[in-house]
Amino acid sequence: MLATRFHHFARIAQVRALAPLLTLGCMMIFCPTGATAQMPNKAESKNMELVGTSDLQGRPAYQPVIHQHGNRWIAYIGLHVGAAPNPLTGVVEGNGTMIVDVTNPRQPRALAHIPGDRLNTNQPSEAQMVRVCDIAGGTYLLRDGGSRTRHEVWNVTDPAAPKFTSTVVDGLCGTHKNWWECDTGVAYLPSQDPRWRNRMTKIYDLSDPAHPKFIRDFGLPGQEPGATSEPAPPLIHGSISYKGRVYMAYGSSNHGVIQILDREKLIKGPAEPTAENLRAPQIGRIDMPVYWGGHTAYPMLSVAMPGYENQAEGKLRDILIVASETTRNDCTGPRHPLFMMDITNPETPFPISSYQLPDAGGNFCDRGGRFGAHSVNESFAPVYYGKLSFVSYFNAGVRALDVRDPFNPTEVGHYIPPRSDRTQPTCTVVVGQPPTGCKTAVQTNNVETDPRGYIYIVDRAGTGMHILQLSGDAKSMAGGK
Repeated sequence: MLATRFHHFARIAQVRALAPLLTLGCMMIFCPTGATAQMPNKAESKNMELVGTSDLQGRPAYQPVIHQHGNRWIAYIGLHVGAAPNPLTGVVEGNGTMIVDVTNPRQPRALAHIPGDRLNTNQPSEAQMVRVCDIAGGTYLLRDGGSRTRHEVWNVTDPAAPKFTSTVVDGLCGTHKNWWECDTGVAYLPSQDPRWRNRMTKIYDLSDPAHPKFIRDFGLPGQEPGATSEPAPPLIHGSISYKGRVYMAYGSSNHGVIQILDREKLIKGPAEPTAENLRAPQIGRIDMPVYWGGHTAYPMLSVAMPGYENQAEGKLRDILIVASETTRNDCTGPRHPLFMMDITNPETPFPISSYQLPDAGGNFCDRGGRFGAHSVNESFAPVYYGKLSFVSYFNAGVRALDVRDPFNPTEVGHYIPPRSDRTQPTCTVVVGQPPTGCKTAVQTNNVETDPRGYIYIVDRAGTGMHILQLSGDAKSMAGGK
């Protein structure tokens, strides 16, 4: 009875949390009523097999990161809007951050849930983005919060007892996918600053997490305060900093821009947000068609090109893997591929190949929810780097790609989780009308790997986290990992 009441109150809280968002017009969200969840079905897989699962308390999940604490491995998972009972505390909590011990991946164990904000009708609870660093003598979690109004840091040296450390910046209108350099403490924080046009990036020094230091604001020329050009440049989705360059992806699902920056000039250059100062760190840029966007830009450097061994030039190439995010249900929008871009000459990035899964054979367009690319794993651990890349594909699960020949990325494995009794129907909602097109389907949202070779996928429809390992031919490509 108590569990039933928790579930009832959580569903009410979730619907209330979504209420302010319905003013935005036609949206695709989790259906609060009017659809019955289907019974669990069988997993679909090739060259990938299930190791363990965590239901994440039924909370819709966005981003997992895996961090090593001594001889322990801990997963930190950012969560979408909603609320659910926390069995660890016996309280209904607004969605925030799940912390799960995955040292034994066959038996994941929930350690803690850091709630989002208080549940009320004006402030939906979520904390989608997470990064974790060993820094300043402890282990710290960087996340967004406050219904995406702020960025904050928590001390997770004891992952079962997280402690709030500091607010980095507050008063924002939106946040998104952050990046944290664990060796320097520099953090790149996508933020909708009311003074800027569209979401931009705030850069902070978090080498002392208790005392954040502002470095600068950054965005595309035309986003800065006072700019009037139309249309305003697209919003930032996220950044990845690696080996002296920062790779920025704008637009997410449309009007995409991929930007390659000189990290030194970005961090130490003039901070006043003039158009000239915003252009100064740029090494290269490529503008995408209006129907594709930049969700993730992941560098894969010094790739030995098959068949180029005897050539005088081009034996090693730098590649950028770019994902364009699918955002519409039931294949009603543009198809969103994964792109491979040659950035050996970073001043002139150029696409050389793409990957997308056809609907034929899987009937994915009829399964419900989104079908298409979302993001790729972002670990630089050598177990998969330059060999295999994993792309989350919503109702088509996770797809494993052989990327050793960037001109010909080839799928070598996949895993689609079964639905569960926690999988929430996904609906199309139009203001003033009842939800329509409600179907229950897995929605594999993001994917990450750890240095041991395990693959982690999380579900935006509440199905939980699945921990996978390679098998068959795909396993041999990663040296048996």
